[in-house]
This record gives sequence, C-alpha cells and structure tokens, in this order.
Amino acid sequence: MAWVAAMHLLLLSSAAAAARASITFAVDMSPRLSLEEAATTGDYDDVSGGGEGDKGAQLIAGSPIVAGAMNNRLKALTSSFARSIGKQLDYCIKDTETEWNKAFDFSKDTSFLTNCMKETKGDLQQRICTAAEMRFYFESLLDSGDNGETNYVRPNLNCNFSSWIDGCEPGWACRAGDDQKIDLQNAKDIPYRALKCQSCCPGFFCPHGLTCMIPCPLGAYCPRSDLNVSTGICDPYNYQPPPGNPNHTCGAADIWADVVTTDDIFCPPGFYCPSTIQKLPCSSGYYCRKGSTSQTRCYKKSSCPPNSATQDITIFGALLVVASCLVLLIIYNFSGQILTNREKKQAKSREAAARHARETAQARERWKSAKDVAKKAGVGLQSQLSRTFSRNKKSGQAQAGPSKVGDAGGKKNNLTDMMRSLEDNPDSDEGFNVEVGDKALKKPTGKQMHTRSQIFKYAYGQIEKEKAMQQENHNMTFSGVISMAKDHDVTARPAIEIAFKDLTLSLKGSKKKLLWSVSGRLSPGRVAAVMGPSGAGKTTFLSAIAGKATGCETSGLVLINGKIEPIRGYKRIIGFVPQDDIVHGNLTVEENLWFNARCRLSADMSKADKVLVVERVIESLGLQAIRDSLVGTVEQRGISGGQRKRVNVGLEMVMEPSVLILDEPTSGLDSASSLLLLRALRREALEGVNISMVVHQPSYTLYRMFDDLILLAKGGMTVYHGPVKKVEEYFAGLGIVVPERVNPPDYYIDILEGIVKPNLNPGVSVKDLPIRWMVHNGYDVPRDMLQSNSDSESSSRGSIGHASSHDDAGPSIVSVLFGNVKDILVQKKDEYDYNKTSQDLSNRNTPGILRQYRYFLGRCGKQRLREARIQGVDYLILCLAGICLGTLAKVSDETFGALGYTYTVIAVSLLCKIGALRSFTLDKINYWRERASGMSSLAYFMSKDTIDHFNTIVKPIVYLSMFYFFNNPRSSIWENYVVLLALVYCVTGIGYTFAIFFQPSSAQLWSALLPVVLTLIATQQKNTIFADLCYTKWALEAFVIANAQNYSGVWLITRCGSLVRSGYNIEHELLCIGVLIANGIVFRCVAFFCMVTFQKH
Repeated sequence: MAWVAAMHLLLLSSAAAAARASITFAVDMSPRLSLEEAATTGDYDDVSGGGEGDKGAQLIAGSPIVAGAMNNRLKALTSSFARSIGKQLDYCIKDTETEWNKAFDFSKDTSFLTNCMKETKGDLQQRICTAAEMRFYFESLLDSGDNGETNYVRPNLNCNFSSWIDGCEPGWACRAGDDQKIDLQNAKDIPYRALKCQSCCPGFFCPHGLTCMIPCPLGAYCPRSDLNVSTGICDPYNYQPPPGNPNHTCGAADIWADVVTTDDIFCPPGFYCPSTIQKLPCSSGYYCRKGSTSQTRCYKKSSCPPNSATQDITIFGALLVVASCLVLLIIYNFSGQILTNREKKQAKSREAAARHARETAQARERWKSAKDVAKKAGVGLQSQLSRTFSRNKKSGQAQAGPSKVGDAGGKKNNLTDMMRSLEDNPDSDEGFNVEVGDKALKKPTGKQMHTRSQIFKYAYGQIEKEKAMQQENHNMTFSGVISMAKDHDVTARPAIEIAFKDLTLSLKGSKKKLLWSVSGRLSPGRVAAVMGPSGAGKTTFLSAIAGKATGCETSGLVLINGKIEPIRGYKRIIGFVPQDDIVHGNLTVEENLWFNARCRLSADMSKADKVLVVERVIESLGLQAIRDSLVGTVEQRGISGGQRKRVNVGLEMVMEPSVLILDEPTSGLDSASSLLLLRALRREALEGVNISMVVHQPSYTLYRMFDDLILLAKGGMTVYHGPVKKVEEYFAGLGIVVPERVNPPDYYIDILEGIVKPNLNPGVSVKDLPIRWMVHNGYDVPRDMLQSNSDSESSSRGSIGHASSHDDAGPSIVSVLFGNVKDILVQKKDEYDYNKTSQDLSNRNTPGILRQYRYFLGRCGKQRLREARIQGVDYLILCLAGICLGTLAKVSDETFGALGYTYTVIAVSLLCKIGALRSFTLDKINYWRERASGMSSLAYFMSKDTIDHFNTIVKPIVYLSMFYFFNNPRSSIWENYVVLLALVYCVTGIGYTFAIFFQPSSAQLWSALLPVVLTLIATQQKNTIFADLCYTKWALEAFVIANAQNYSGVWLITRCGSLVRSGYNIEHELLCIGVLIANGIVFRCVAFFCMVTFQKH
C-alpha cells in the first residue's frame, strides 16, 4: 500500500517539478533566449566537443540568474498540479500547496540546479522524466513491490531485453535527441532517450530501468556515490555498477521510497540538509531528526551535544516527577484542611450563638425569679401599709395610704412590665437592660436573617425557648404543645390520615400473597408500632402504605384523608426510613442533614428557618457531640452504629414530613438510644405527624410509649390493630393472658411463631386469630382465607399419603421460574412508574432542578475534596504509566509513533474508566433513596459529571507531563493534549455506563477488557464497520495524524504509505475529536437512561 501512495505522489509531484525545471531557462530580458537556442548556437557534436557555442551554453546554463528563473517556473505550476494532487492524495496531504513548497521549493538554495545545468551543458530538459515515464515507473514499482523486488521497472522502450544501455543502470540517465519535442506533461508516450548517457546529477535520482532523472525532495541527501572497493557497492546507496564495463562509474541516487523500504536518500539523523546536495552536522544546543532541512534549537537545560538526533528532555520529566510527588504529598496530607478550617469557623460561630442563647435563657430565669420575689415583697408591703394607715381616722391621713400604695403599686407594675417585656423578647442582641422591654425592639424574623451569626442566634434562641416550654410541660401533653404554639410559631404541616380496607398484595407472576385482607387506619399525631414474627410482611405493609410496593398486584382500598388518591403524589411530604443505614459516609452528620433539608424543604422557607429545623433535629436526636464528625465508610471509621442509625432517621425528620414511616429504626440501638429516638418521634407526632414503624423486641418502656399496635401473623394477616392500652384486654378475651414479668409484645410474637402454646378458649386456635380479629371488628372474611384455614387444618390431620399427593399436584419448576421472571420484569416497570414525574398533591414547592444542581454540586465537591487521597493515587498511577510507556515505546518514524499511542489509548482508557466507576458505584443506593423522595435525577447526574470534568482536564496533563517528555514525539504537546482530553471525556462516559448498569465487580472487569478488545479490533479489522464503531480507532487515528502532520518533504511517501496502510485520513483530525466527544455524550445519555430506568436491590 505504501507503493500505491508513492506512485500517486511521485507521478504527479516529481514529474511536475521536473517539468517546471525544463520548460524554459531564459532570463526575463529582451530579446529572450532559451537554453535550447543557447545550447545550439555553437557547432559542437558531442559532450566532449568544445567551441564558442559550448562555452556560451555553459555560461548561460551556469548562471545563478537562470537557476532562479527555473525555480520561479517551478513554483508557477504549483496551482495546476496541486489540484490534481489534492484529489488523489487528499487522505495524506491536507494543504497541497504548503506541502508542495516544503518538498520542492528550492528557492533558498539552487546550487544543485546550477551545477546540473553546467554538468549537462544545457540539455537538462532532455533528461527530465515526463509524466508517462513517471507513471510507467511507479506502476512497475508497484508490481515489483508486490513480488518483493523494488529496485527495477518493467521493460520499456529504452530499456528492454534487446536494448540495455548505460542509462538503464541505477544512478544513470540519458538525453533525448534534439529533433524530439519533449512534452513533460504527456502522460501517454515515453520519449526515446539513448544519447549521451552519463551519471545522474547530484540532487536527482535516476531509477533502475529508466533513462531519465527526477529531482530529490527537500530533506533528502542525494550526492553522487563512490565505489566501495571492498564490497563493490556504490556508497551510500545499495547498487552495483554493471560488471565488465570499467568505464561505467557510480552514479547518483536510484530510488525515493518510504523509509521502511530504503532510507538511502534521507538526510541522516544528527545532520541537516539545507539542500539535496549538502549535509551539515548539527551544532551543540541543537538537534536534527532524520530528514531535517534545518537545525532545531533545544530547550534550555536540555542535553544536546553536537550531532544530536533528538533533544534529551528527560530532565524535564524527572523534574515534573519530583514536582508531582510533592503535589501529591501535599494533597495526601492536607486534602481535608480546607473543609476543616471552614468547619472550625462555622463551629465557632455556632458555639458563640449557643452560648448567647444559654445566657439569655439563664438571664430570663433569673428575671423570673426576681419577679416572683418582687411580687411577694409587693404583696407583703401592701398588707403592712394597710394595717398601719387603717388606724388613722383622719381623712387626709386615710387618703395618704392608698396614694403611696398606688406609687408602690406603680413601681411594681413598671417592674412587672419590664420583666414581661424581657420574657417576650429574651433574645435581643442589645443585652439585658431596661430597653430590652421596649416594644419597638422587635427581633427580626427568619427571612430577615443574613449573616451566619444572626442565623445561629435565631435558631438557638428558639431552641432554648422550646426547652423551657418542654420543662414547663414535662409530660408533653397536648395542652403543653398548644402552649408552645402560642409562644412559638410551629410550622403547620398538612395532616394526612391513611385508611385501608381489605388491602391485599400478591406477586403478579407467582400469585404469592404477601399481605392478606389488611384493614385499619393510621391517624396523624399518633405513633403506630408494626410487630410480628419473621415473614409476617411487616416491611411489605409499610412499603404498601408508602406506595413503594412494586411488582405486586394490589387489591382493596387505600384512602388518603378519605379520598382515593395515589400515595406517590405525596412523596414530597412522606419520609421513609429504610432498614439499612443509607447515609453518605464521606460527609459529616450536619452536612448530611443540611443537604436533605435544603433539597426537600419548601423553597420559600428562609435559610434561617431551615437551620432551625436542622438544629432541632440534631438536638432532639442527641447528635450535638458528633455533628462535625464524618459518618464513615467501610475503609474509614466514623461514628458508631447507633449514631449512624439516628442520622438515618434524622435525614427524614429534617424535611418536616407529614407521614413518617420507619423500618426497624431501633435495631442495633441500646435502650438509652432507643428511648432518645422514640422521644424525638413522639415530639414529631405531637406536631401532627403520622408515624408508623416496624419494631423488633421493644422494651416495656418503649412499648408503652406507642399509641397503636399493628400485630401481623405469617402470611400478612392482621391479628390486632388498635390502641396499645387495649391489646391485653382483647387477647384476654380470647384466653391469652400475659404472664407476670413478661413483655406483652414478645409473648404475642412467640405465640404467633409457635414457640409458646397458650391456653386458648374452647374453639379458638392460633391460626384462627386473624379471622377472629376480622369478625371482632365486623370485617368481611374472604372465602379464600376461610378455605385456606380449613385446608391447613385438614392437611395437618391428613396422612402422609395425602401430603405426597398434594405435592405431586403442585406447580412445575418451569411455571415457578416463569412466574419469578415475570415478577422481576413487572417490578422494574413499577419502579419506573413510581419514580417518574407524577402529579404532586403535597402542595410543597421544593427547589427546582437548577437549585438542586447547585446543592448537589456543593455536596459532590466536598466529597471529592475528602477523596483527594484516592485522586492522588490515580494521578500517581497515571504518572508511572506515562514514564513507562514513554520510555519503552519510543517514537518510530516508520509508524509515526503508532505503537506508543496504542499503549497510551489502552492505559488511559483503563485507568480513567476505573476512576469513573467510583462516581456512581458507591452512591448508587444513596441515589435510589434520594430519588424516591422526589429529588432530581438530572441534577444529581449533572453534578457528578461536572465535578468529574476536573479530572477530565487534569488527567491528560498528568499523563502527558510524563509521556511527552520521555517519548518526545514530533507533534506538539498541545496537539496531544486535545486528543487525550477527548479520549478521557469519552471513556469517562463509558465508565459511567458500566458503573450504573453492572455490579462493581463486573464493571471493573468490563473496564479492563473493553479497551484491549476494541484496540485489537481497530488495528486488525481496518476499514470495516466494526473498526469504525470502536472509539479506540478514532483516538489512535487522531494521535497518529497529529504526529504525521509534522513529517514533510522527503517524508511524504512514508506518510502517505503509513496512513493508507492504517486506513487513516489526514483530513479526519477534527472528525476524530468530534467522534470521541460524541461517544462521550452518547454514553452519558445511556448512563442517565440506565440510572433512571434500572434499579437493583
């Protein structure tokens, strides 16, 4: 394929250059004299003849003015030949005129033309190859190249089996007769050249089997060769003079091909060739690559001794390695310092506000005590004055007493008013003085708060006031809450009552019942405990109430405030605490709570009020001591398990829900922590929140704190649903009496589990308890429930033979498997339907996508800062990869560094995909919880991607800082950076898709295998649709093109041959970048679609 490129290139370019060189050599003067006329002015007959005509011809031919005129004629034909070249070689030549000038613009040094005209005595035009000869030469070269021989052409008019003259030998050429009119643009007829054969001029090459000359391109060194006596080879070329002809000397160059075939005419490395006949050594401080026409100055501090082929810039790589290590060391040790300093400042402001609020509360208590003392003293003074002045019977004296009493009373009233005003406004920033009671000094509202200090003072002042109210109403009665509401504005929450009748859930495929005819009511302001043995459907019941029971057929009625409405329409004001503690481990306790409050509270609520809500939750859950502590992950220890459980509950409490559903919130907590949590939930219930929770083995103290109990039996059937105070009375009526010192819920669960067999009333069995409850409340008992109960009793009394017959009649394995698959598919559909946008009935205006994007962006930024050590390790691995690949895979001029770039594509793809997996793999469960609560999936995804743009920009710099200075390609560092930037953007999107769609282990495996497999396809299956679908093909092509553009002049054939072998096109540089970026965008869209569609549990 390289010879195809060479044929196209030289057939047009070299023939054109030769044509330009021989059209005319006359100086632009009057009268004009052509070289041909000048040469024939004398009467010489052969090359050795002499006379006045010869001398005139040599004088004109050797003139530099004539050589300059010849070069101008060469450049005059550039545009016409450029069009034809551009059509046939557009895959390897972008700007034909520029490339043409780089290869055949001899205006800087025309000495080789002057010398050749002198040597040929003015008949240069008769010796230049025509277009037909060039075509014939390269066609023969192509055919012989396929046969493995590339040093001669097919027989032709001048060189054949019957006629083989000296001009047919390599490095020699002949002239045409004077009677022949040579048309250099004639591409059909080969002229007859057999006269005055001589060695080819320096600066030209004469192919083996043709009798004409072709000028060597710039960057070539084409001197006349010398015979090596010991080898018989014409050095520096690899051909021999014909044996038996001692008069045949060594000629000039014989072939111009790609560097793989022969590099005889290439200017050697360490030298530069300003013209095709001049070779100069490279000076100190400069370097000269192979095929150079000038010296290139080395960077400062780089090592460039004389005759350097490349500049040694590994010192810059070493310095960058040291600098990178220092930066990584700083990141590793001080990554959290920025956030730590910020947290310390915030903590100081918060502590000052809390101290101010405590001092305010204490001062208020002192004033209240003083008021009580003054009141008692005033009453005593009034009684004493009354007794004293009542003895005086004079009217004046009788009237004096009341006036003084009135004065004293006035003083008392004034002091009382002052104390009352202090009580009304105890949190004034003016301090505790007389002016505190001034009604004009109103404390600003939450919306008027702007500074951090004001916000914290407002929040802690409110909290201290609520503490005082709680102290006065220690039992937290409803009247106490009303008293608090009068003195403090409690946020009004919409009350939601959930009623359900004959609620039945069964899997859509297998028809297995999970809940069976459950009826009841969950009222606002009450705390309901859901209990039962394992497998009773407790979590399923709460999921059904929250609208999260996916993949099931639901029958019965669920009423919201007496109306048939979808519960998912209220998801913005429904809090669901999962059984697992799904909390961001790389955030602090306060950051977790504050983020949920900002995203889920009303957008109209001021920041100060949101801070107040968060501080209330922290205070009520007892999280003050750990508010600035990281929650912790598997690798990094954080808070304890019980504290993590309370944070998990707090995430739902900060959004001020109307319905709060908790799945085993007390599991893993000690009795004190459980009591603290339940007291916080009781306070929420007193504000009108409808609370339901699954509880396992509560203590008797916790059990008595619940308002209602829902007791489920196995199979999802209700055994009891009512007030806790009446549960023992109900079961006593069935003959189930709780023994002394036994916790009632534990005793009931043991009965339902079959561990304890109680003495029931006659006609009552444990399996009848659900039916007994339905009959007790007047519910209709389904027939299938009665039938199932009777079947179970008959099966227990039946024989083993009957049992085996029933087993034979059971469903087949295929039907069960099909039902399970159907359940999974239906569950995926229901999950998507639940999470997609639906009508909002909660009337809460939460922040929009843009504001949530800003919140997500801040959170993700904090997480990345705390993961800076992991990022530093990624950068270190990239540095090491750049050093290894840059050192081992040196740039090869034959392939333009394709090998090193292939390794680069594989290594960067692998490392960047592995890094991108962490963006979504670790937070997948957190996303599912946040999405179910109504947060924006688009804001979440875009924030992750935006933060990862930092790595997209920095990772190419980190890699190139090592690879470029150790590999030293000809392309600029900016060209490599642009390609690498597009590559990292592309593979990051692929990593997102793997992280979301696959499990972590599978995602890592795919990330490791995919770049290797795609690179093999791209390099082995060239010019196929499969290769075009591989992003590695476009990345590798962009790298190679960026490097190949810097090879010109003598490298044109090598460039075209290499590109045509690889199937690349030099015009596709921007296309490659665009395809990589488009792949990144497409894979991000696919990842987002998978994120919102597929959900694995």
